[in-house]
Amino acid sequence: MRLAIIGGGIVGLAVAYRVGVRYPDVRITVFEKEAGPGRHQSGNNSGVLHCGLYYKPGSLKARLAVTGIQKMESFCERNTIPFERCGKLVVAVDESERVRLHWLHERGLANALEGLRLLGREQIAEYEPHATGVAGLHVPQEGIVDYVAVMRAMVAHIHSQGSKVVFNAKVFGLERHRTWKVVTTAGEFEADFLINCAGLHCDRVSRLAGARPSARIVPFRGEYYKLKPERAYLVRNLIYPVPDPRFPFLGVHFTRMIRGGVEAGPNAVLALAREGYKKSQIVPRDVMDVVTYMGFWKFVAKHRSMCLRELEQSFSRHSFCRALRRLVP
Repeated sequence: MRLAIIGGGIVGLAVAYRVGVRYPDVRITVFEKEAGPGRHQSGNNSGVLHCGLYYKPGSLKARLAVTGIQKMESFCERNTIPFERCGKLVVAVDESERVRLHWLHERGLANALEGLRLLGREQIAEYEPHATGVAGLHVPQEGIVDYVAVMRAMVAHIHSQGSKVVFNAKVFGLERHRTWKVVTTAGEFEADFLINCAGLHCDRVSRLAGARPSARIVPFRGEYYKLKPERAYLVRNLIYPVPDPRFPFLGVHFTRMIRGGVEAGPNAVLALAREGYKKSQIVPRDVMDVVTYMGFWKFVAKHRSMCLRELEQSFSRHSFCRALRRLVP
C-alpha cells in the first residue's frame, strides 16, 4: 500500500513515523514544499513541551497533551535529543486572578498531572526569585525541547523504514481515479491513500482534493523579544500568566530555550500573509481569504478588546514590556 502525506512539519513527520512503525509494509512518501523539515510553525515556536494543564478534562486536546508529552520525552531519550522537564510557574498577579488559578489547578488534577503545587506569595520565589504575584501554580511536568532536532530524527527514521521525505515538492494538483495522482514541483506520484498535514495551507490542499471545508485558515503571527544575555538570570525556566478563558491566547510569557537564552512573548497579531513573519510581508490572496471569511469577522467582534491590545503590543515595545513586567517587574 502506498500512502502520501502532504506537509513535512512535525505533524506530517510524526504521522509518517508512527504509521511506518505500526505498518512496516506501507510505503510512505511525505511531500514538503520547503527545502527542509518544519520551516514554518514547527520550527518557529518557543519549544515548550505542554503537559495538558489548560484543556478540558476528557477532551481530545487533554488526552493528546497528557500522553503526547510522555511519548515525546521517550522519543527524545531514544534519539539523544536535548530536552528538559524544567517545570513551569503560572503566576496570579492580583486577587482577580486567584480564582482562575485555582480553577487551573483543579483542571490539571482532573487531567492527572503530577506534582501540581499551589503557592503563596512568598513561595513563588522558591522557583522564580524575580517573579511576583499574590499566588502561583507550579507545574513540574512542563518542559522544553529542540523541535528542529526532533524533526531531523523523524526524517532519518522515515528513510530507514524504507519510506521517504521529498523536499522542494509543492503539491499543486490532486486527482482521484482508482488511486491518487499527486502532482508536485518534484514530479508526479501515485498513492492509494492521502493524508493532509499541510498546516497553514491545509484548507487549500483540501480543496485541491475535492473537499469543501467550511473552516478557513486565518494566520496569526506570534512576535517575540529575547532577553539580553546579562538579564537572562531574571528567569530560571518558564513563567506564564493566568490565562483569561474568554480569549483564545495565553498572553505573553517567559520561556527559557533549550539551546540557551530566554524568549519573551509571544503576542498574537493578524498576519497579512500565511507565511508572514514580518509586518512588511503581504500576500494579496491571503488577505482576501481573511477579509472574505465571515468566521474572521465573528472572531473580531467577539474579542475586540483583545485584538486591540495585541495590536498595541505589536507596534509598541513599551506596551509589550509593560505586559511582561506584570510577571517580572
